[in-house]
Amino acid sequence: MSETTQHREASAGPLGLLGFGMTTCLLNFHNAGIIEMSVVIIAMGIFMGGLAQVIAGFMEFKAGNTFGATAFTAYGLFWWSLVVILVNPKGLGIAAGDGRSMGFYLLLWCIFTIFMFIGTLKANHATQIVFGTLAVLFLLLAIENFTGSSVVGKIAGIEGIFCGASAIYTAVAGIVDGEFNKPIMPV
Repeated sequence: MSETTQHREASAGPLGLLGFGMTTCLLNFHNAGIIEMSVVIIAMGIFMGGLAQVIAGFMEFKAGNTFGATAFTAYGLFWWSLVVILVNPKGLGIAAGDGRSMGFYLLLWCIFTIFMFIGTLKANHATQIVFGTLAVLFLLLAIENFTGSSVVGKIAGIEGIFCGASAIYTAVAGIVDGEFNKPIMPV
């Protein structure tokens, strides 16, 4: 007699949310003036913010989840593009981004995130908080770049820490609830 083992596909959500949340917190510790910009933030942006989310996005594509696939892949690629902007490959003859170009870059991400937020209205409250606070974060960062206001930048940093922490919480809830096979952490 052969035993049939049931294969359960893993959820990509916690990986993608951890990649996003941890990287968002770390960058916004810098924006809030808590830590300096360093290779620590860049490395986190490349691997957890970028690679982990792109992997989660591909897993969501395979699972047939258009929202998750789009969100994780797009935001993973956001982190990779931001790393390129921050590192500024002058050796390629590319000019550094100025406040106006960064403002438009962040504003476009804000608009995209508002539409993604609309998609969360049928999801749990924790996911709505992640996307809602992310839209606000992108708007604040765009305003900071358009105006050069360090006060708005610090406010964005604090708000970004909250946004990242909410994503980490949502990820951990997905892991814990999945392990116990029942809701343990409210989302």
